[in-house]
Amino acid sequence: MAQIWAQASAHYFKVENLFTFSGGTQKTSFNKSAVKAIKEAGFKIKIEKEGKNPKYLVRFDNQVKPMVCFSKTYDHKKNPKQDFVAIMTCSDADEACPIVNGAEYRTTIKYDDPKLFDGTDQQQKAYSDRCRQIGREMLYTFAKVSRT
Repeated sequence: MAQIWAQASAHYFKVENLFTFSGGTQKTSFNKSAVKAIKEAGFKIKIEKEGKNPKYLVRFDNQVKPMVCFSKTYDHKKNPKQDFVAIMTCSDADEACPIVNGAEYRTTIKYDDPKLFDGTDQQQKAYSDRCRQIGREMLYTFAKVSRT
């Protein structure tokens, strides 16, 4: 969610030559509740490739090439190998991945992982709440960046 919101926010505030990527410590799949929360936030999402780890095309502007989103590890071939900033967003990412090879700078913006609510009646609300929180914070951040 942070990758999508950061790229959309950078575009909205005309922060050029910024490209976002994502990856975790393990490959699973883009959680369906997260996909639904992203849709609820107004992004257009279409499945590009079905399977255990579907690939989604995520669009925030019809004039911009859609983002290809799927679960992958941080060292996946689609992610940069050097000259990038690593921002750890999962609540356990700081501990699980203390070193990100190739990163010029590493920092943390911790979000409580909504998957803690998986299987409960609060599941979708947790994903939607986290999506809105990340969206607000990314929009605020890029509003500030665009003024510098």
